[in-house]
Order: sequence, then structure tokens, then C-alpha cells
Amino acid sequence: MLLGLGLSASTGLNTFLPLLLLSAAARFHIAGIELGQRFDWLSSDVAIIVLIVASVVEIVADKVPAVDHFLDAVGTFVRPLAATVATASVLTGADVNPTVAAVVGLMIGAPTSLGFHTLKAGTRVASSAATLGCANPVLSLIEDVISFSLTVVAIFIPLAVPVALALLVWLLWLVAKRIRGQSAEGRAQSARA
Repeated sequence: MLLGLGLSASTGLNTFLPLLLLSAAARFHIAGIELGQRFDWLSSDVAIIVLIVASVVEIVADKVPAVDHFLDAVGTFVRPLAATVATASVLTGADVNPTVAAVVGLMIGAPTSLGFHTLKAGTRVASSAATLGCANPVLSLIEDVISFSLTVVAIFIPLAVPVALALLVWLLWLVAKRIRGQSAEGRAQSARA
């Protein structure tokens, strides 16, 4: 469950990178990662190639102003689905019914991903207002690093996921608060002028 939770939070920041890392871990038997029934396709050659291409496209496109907002709009729907698949796929065992895994993935993965996506999108909107979008590529790079790091933590140290998520929420809150403060200062200065 903690592995699924960490993957879900990661997909809230970057849709395809966590799925790619999960697929590679399952394919090469890293950290004992096994996928549940009916999710073996996720570690196939085709899935890994598609996820590599999708990850590269998402990472590069998210650095382009205006395109990043389009990706955030699409991500509102796609990221919870990716989180559902990631969470459901790691619920393994002979006694785990694939339907139950999908429902649990939907109940845990989708809201977690959507919550982190909402924090990310709110930070981006505040950044766009404060910096006219100039800081968004830097924020995107930071999001990619956090998504990668959180996925690695989830795969190798799932027990550390709750601490990592609490720290991440706190950091995102601080960044959003700071950006909103700068945006308010900028509006106040322009109103005085």
C-alpha cells in the first residue's frame, strides 16, 4: 500500500516517469517489485518503450510556457488514471482479486495523485502570476526531480513514504505561500505606481 501511495503522489507531479520507473523495476526484478495479476503488460517491451517516449515528451513539453498549462489541464484527468494503474498493479498476491486491486487503486491512487496535482497546478498559477511564467521551467525541473526521488523512495524504502509525503506537502505549501506573497507584493507595487 505504501508503494502505491508513493507512486500515486509521484504521478501527481509527473504522469509517466513514475510508471516508467515502476515498469523498469518490475521488468528487471529490482527491489523485489512484482506486478499483480493482469498487470504484466506494464513491464512489456512495448509498454516500456511507450513510457520512455511519453516521459521524455512530458518532461520537455512541461518546460515550454503555455504548453505547461495545457499539460496541467490534461493532467487533471490523466494523472489520477495513471495513479490508479500504478497502485492497482503493485497489489500482488495470489489472493488479490484484480477487481479489488483496481478499486483500491482508484480509492487510494486517484485522490492522492489529484491532490498533489492540484498543489502543483496551484503553485504554477501563482508562479505565472508572479513571474509571468518565467519561473515555470525551473519549477517543472524541480517537480521532475521530486517525482523521480519520491518514486525511488517508494520502490526501495516504502516505509519512508509517509515521512517523504509529509515533507513534500510542507515544502509545496511553503513554495506556494512564498510565490503568492511575491505576487501580492507585485500587485501592491503596481497599484502604487
